[in-house]
Amino acid sequence: MSGYRLTPDNQIDDYGQERMWKMNKQAPRKRKSQIASAVEDTLRAADFQEFSPETQESLSCWNPDCIGFNFIEYILCHICENERPGAILVFMTGWDDISSLKDKLQSHPILGNTSRVLLLACHGSMASTEQRLIFDKPEDGVRKIVLATNIAETSITIDDVVFVIDCGKAKETSYDALNNTPRLLPSWISKVSARQRRGRAGRVQPGECYHLYPRCVYDAFADYQLPEILRTPLQSLCLQIKSLKLGSISEFLSRALQSPELLAVQNAIEYLKIIGALDESENLTVLGHYLTMLPMEPKLGKMLILGATLNCLDPILTIVAGLSVRDPFLTPLDKKDLAEAAKAHFSRDFSDHLALVRAYEGWRDAERDLAGYEYCWKNFLSAQSMKAIDSLRKEFYSLLNDTGLVDSNITIYNSWSYDEHLLRAIICYGLYPGICSVLHNEKSFSLKTMEDGQVLLHSNSVNARDSRIPYPWLVFNEKIKVNSVFLRDSTAISDSVLLLFGGTLLEGEVDGHLKMLGGYLEFFMSPTIAEMYKSLRRELDELIHTKLLNPRMDIHSYHELLSAIRLLISEDKCGGRFVFSRQILLPSKPCAGAPPPAPMSRIESGPGGDNAKSQLQTLLNRAGYATPTYQSLQLNNNQFRATVEFNGMQIMGRPCNNKKQAEKDAAAEALDWLLEGHRAGPDYIEQMSQFLKKSKKA
Repeated sequence: MSGYRLTPDNQIDDYGQERMWKMNKQAPRKRKSQIASAVEDTLRAADFQEFSPETQESLSCWNPDCIGFNFIEYILCHICENERPGAILVFMTGWDDISSLKDKLQSHPILGNTSRVLLLACHGSMASTEQRLIFDKPEDGVRKIVLATNIAETSITIDDVVFVIDCGKAKETSYDALNNTPRLLPSWISKVSARQRRGRAGRVQPGECYHLYPRCVYDAFADYQLPEILRTPLQSLCLQIKSLKLGSISEFLSRALQSPELLAVQNAIEYLKIIGALDESENLTVLGHYLTMLPMEPKLGKMLILGATLNCLDPILTIVAGLSVRDPFLTPLDKKDLAEAAKAHFSRDFSDHLALVRAYEGWRDAERDLAGYEYCWKNFLSAQSMKAIDSLRKEFYSLLNDTGLVDSNITIYNSWSYDEHLLRAIICYGLYPGICSVLHNEKSFSLKTMEDGQVLLHSNSVNARDSRIPYPWLVFNEKIKVNSVFLRDSTAISDSVLLLFGGTLLEGEVDGHLKMLGGYLEFFMSPTIAEMYKSLRRELDELIHTKLLNPRMDIHSYHELLSAIRLLISEDKCGGRFVFSRQILLPSKPCAGAPPPAPMSRIESGPGGDNAKSQLQTLLNRAGYATPTYQSLQLNNNQFRATVEFNGMQIMGRPCNNKKQAEKDAAAEALDWLLEGHRAGPDYIEQMSQFLKKSKKA
């Protein structure tokens, strides 16, 4: 009808700043995408003989993976030039596609002409004031084009829409039980959704719908969307089943009309055991009973309970409420840089959650002065989300009151709300096992989780703007798989916070070795420090357990324990020195004039001889690591300082009179760091070699 011809080249969505990357990404790949494989058999069996040769040729080139930006642009132009007046609604898959298509259309001579076309976007993350613009009727002679996600399928009706363009795809949340990761990927819509989209064109007047896929593909669509029980994690549901005393979780869910994957159920049960809500026999623990009384995700309930116990309730209420509503931080298409700068203003400590607390507190102060809307406008915040957070905070406080953990005297439960180190610890307590390690390289850093390997930070995270995060760990609330796995929000934490507020501590193979998360997380330290952490952790767990059994108990009797914990987590300099292979540039020790004689531990005989360089090389080679390398720098006073590098770590020695001695000193510093100053001859070095070998395999 339009005369457009599809070719292999004109379907590549070459748009936006990452044009070349996207073109390469859409080039023919060996592995077919889920979108393409879903309709492959249908297309192979389709008979297009009834169509003209030109149409058959176009259909033979049709690429199901592409949205077809050039095609959409051509159809929009065709409608604007040849069809009757009326608004056009274009269904896209997500924010990236909407913003990129909008950029492309704005550079078009007709579609970018503001005197002829009003181009608008509609997405759930936009401010309500921007979303409302789609309902306004344009001036005479101006055609309105709305680019929207499936939010426009059923949630809203735009009266003047006459034409609908349907790409046939939508981003849908699903759950990958094998990798234990939620996914947000484009997928084909259902037949019901296709009919809903078509119906948008004829709500108040006759309309037309352009489907950008063949009828045979529509026939292959599922009748309905996948039920939610099959595409979401099941932790809250499993907790409900136990609270209602419905027997075995797996057995009960196997009787559902469409029962979820057994692996998904096992993942949920394992998660509830890790956070302490279920015991090994799948019975509710004391903590589990409390979590069933709080209608929210178990991890958020855990955070609330500890916030009330450790008298940090007000900011924790804000964080939990904020994670339960739509993200209050807005990113308008045309003011992205300003919005990011506004969010960065609330963050100075590598935490999205603490940034949320500051944003809310600023709004609350402005609201008292009747300037709440102005505050939101200046800081690119959603006023609706802020009001929802305010309302939820009151509701959550009321629920905690019902459990007996708090009473009407709210001042008592906020006596330590100013302690940001303690807030970080409570966030870790709730979000664990959502933990990833921070691995630094020369210019930036990478992040790794147990299930996914390398992950990325979502562009909306305050931590995504930093090239360095001076902490060894991040805890996160939500991860989502799009093309890669992204962490939506995160807070940086130190070793001490993770050791005291993370998962159960297990003893390793030798003294001073602590493990967590089934051995995936390992910590190496001197035995006396390990005993201190284990002792503090036991006492803290006992305090929380006792408090839950006696909710009205005053924690003042545990003042010494809590003071020690608060001091420890505030003084931890976050270097990650308990984590082997953490890259860290150790500060040099002060040295005036000639260096003092090396201590005994630096010249002690071992399997590599008396030379610290030889001992270090022997230790690492036996453990399976590459030979260390040395870099020396001549200082202004003609002394030398060397840095030894191995397995991504850099450790600096003290200033010495010559280059050779400087390298030995750096090696000795590395040995002291690795062995915590407890070397004891050949046996200990052999033992440590085996120890580090195990760490490398893990």
